[in-house]
Amino acid sequence: MRTDQSFTRLERLFARLDREPERPAHLQTPQMSRHRAVLFASTLAFYLAIVVAVLTTSWLVRLDWQVMFWRPYEQWPELHAFLDYLVVLGQRGPTAVMVAAWLGWRSWRQHTIRPLLTLGVALLLLNVTVGSVKLGLGRLGPHYATRIGSAELFAGGDIFPSGHTANAVVTWGILAYLASTVRTRRNLSVLSAVVALSVGATTVYLGTHWVSDVLLGWAAGLLILLALPWFEPLIARAEAWIFEVREQALRRPAGRATAPAPSPAPVPVGARAAVRPAAPRTAVVHLTTRPHVIRSERAPVGPHGGRRPAHAERAARTPSARPVAGG
Repeated sequence: MRTDQSFTRLERLFARLDREPERPAHLQTPQMSRHRAVLFASTLAFYLAIVVAVLTTSWLVRLDWQVMFWRPYEQWPELHAFLDYLVVLGQRGPTAVMVAAWLGWRSWRQHTIRPLLTLGVALLLLNVTVGSVKLGLGRLGPHYATRIGSAELFAGGDIFPSGHTANAVVTWGILAYLASTVRTRRNLSVLSAVVALSVGATTVYLGTHWVSDVLLGWAAGLLILLALPWFEPLIARAEAWIFEVREQALRRPAGRATAPAPSPAPVPVGARAAVRPAAPRTAVVHLTTRPHVIRSERAPVGPHGGRRPAHAERAARTPSARPVAGG
């Protein structure tokens, strides 16, 4: 008799994922190579140069004002609706949710949480570095500028560097950083660069950022991606600690269920002699004077269910004649 099981599509998918290795053999952790260190130093120098150019109100600030007076959002109004949706690719909330969903799938498939931990470290560095510079310099945006030709610094703003641009570089660039193959890393690097450039240019078109804001945002996001290999040992230790805590939590209920019963307290040697065993209880036997008869010698069952004999020899009782009263 054939008893083949019919699996659903979801069950077949889970069965295939169960055969996936815990960690691909070709997946290597990026290291801080000489080429990456040179790129980090060059990007840091570019970052500092932009900050100095804005602080000194140089030609870069004049370029910011010229682009603002040109009003790009009035040049091609038919693109405005599309660019309003494109700039969402740089917002921290939606992009973090989308990228975290994809990296969570990869973590579950490869039985490792390194992609999610790397994303968390990158976003933490982004918030700390970009946020501190924003609040420290306090630059106002083009729509809130008050003095023509000034850098609008230390005025209570939070526009420099561009958070949309830096977030686009980090969140989409992390996919290329965590790629498994060289070809995939190259393709994702090009794609993330196109998205980051598009988001930065869109913020300038909409008039929400200066040109220098976008340049500094690109540099800030690239610095975080280039510095991630320095945090790989910390990520590895955090992953090992999380898995260790998980294993301890899984073993704890089983250990409680199979715990041996506590042994009784030992009795002192001197007290053992005083403890006397209780006398065994004997069953009470009730004797009878009636002789025991076997089953075959017992009286047969009568028609009414009793074993009493019919006593046929006993005469039937007749009512006694009453004395005749009178004469």
